[in-house]
Amino acid sequence: MEMIVAIAIGVLTGSGIWLILRPRTFQVIIGLSLLSYAVNLFIFSTGRLRIGMPPVLEVAAKGDPSLYVDPLPQALVLTAIVIGFATTALFLVVLLAARGFTGTDHVDGREPET
Repeated sequence: MEMIVAIAIGVLTGSGIWLILRPRTFQVIIGLSLLSYAVNLFIFSTGRLRIGMPPVLEVAAKGDPSLYVDPLPQALVLTAIVIGFATTALFLVVLLAARGFTGTDHVDGREPET
């Protein structure tokens, strides 16, 4: 399970960085989104990957903390997802405004001269 998550984080990070280096604004926005998904998955994986385990210790019961999942990374990832949606929407509005002003979606604001 950990190997699959690690490979997924690596693929998302590599794809995100590759897209960030592209010359079009839309590709940069998609690259930033993929990179934020990779960071979210990394933060989520820090809370011990367990399937079917309760996230919080019960008050009256004494138990081994290694059998439980840490709820803090889950809360952080949920917050990061909401913030990621908001920033992606803001980036898209800025992209549409910049395309309207310049007539192109190139990162530099103009098409490369050939």
